[in-house]
Amino acid sequence: MLRSVNDLEGYTIEASDGEVGTVEEFYFDDEKWTIRYLVADTGGWLMGRKVLISPSALGNIDWDSKRLHVDMTKHRVENSPDIDTDKPVSRQHESAYYDYYSYPYYWGGPYLWGPVGYPRYPAAYPAAGPSTVEKEIDSALQEQSDVHLRSTHEVSDYYIEATDGDLGHVEDFLIDDETWTIRYMVVATRNWWPGKKVLVSPEWISSVSWTDSKVFVDLSREAIKNGPEYNESGPLNRDYEKQLYEHHRRPEYWGD
Repeated sequence: MLRSVNDLEGYTIEASDGEVGTVEEFYFDDEKWTIRYLVADTGGWLMGRKVLISPSALGNIDWDSKRLHVDMTKHRVENSPDIDTDKPVSRQHESAYYDYYSYPYYWGGPYLWGPVGYPRYPAAYPAAGPSTVEKEIDSALQEQSDVHLRSTHEVSDYYIEATDGDLGHVEDFLIDDETWTIRYMVVATRNWWPGKKVLVSPEWISSVSWTDSKVFVDLSREAIKNGPEYNESGPLNRDYEKQLYEHHRRPEYWGD
């Protein structure tokens, strides 16, 4: 099912022995466009310290009460590696984080989450920790200084440029609650189509200028305007998605 990132902000994160904090924002990688971390504000518990929670740690999610249960204790979270969320999170910091929790590196395997396609590893993986091959790959990647994690808060201000002009700006993200992949950016078209919002898949991006805060998509404004209208108050089901992909003549992601 698809979930709104904006709606997930403020959810309570609960460990096995109490509340950790609340969801403040998310970090996604700019290659796979997949949420890699939830940023939790720990409030008074850890004096306002912010910690990263991987979707790999998530257990039961109570959507009605807005509570995310994580498979760890508060003590485990408290002693996790410090991350300065005001600065880019380096691969070295990620390695320290994944080593601490004994997760296999998501960037060290052939699938979306490393050895698997979902952020829920078989019992054998957490106990084993990163393999020698994964660490060798990681060592090589650490030599690259390019930033690869992006904040949903930051990118929410980005402008979307169609092939024939300004489309609008990113207002929200819709994510798959199983893989944690970003399926759509919700774009507010206030400048040229007041009161309307449209969905744009990251798969339709032709390029991104991170320095100029602008995303370029391989779609025209006319094609978007003539497509199925997005109503955020209504259900976003597979029938709507099929209409959207058929209209833009793009291959369906669920057919992979």
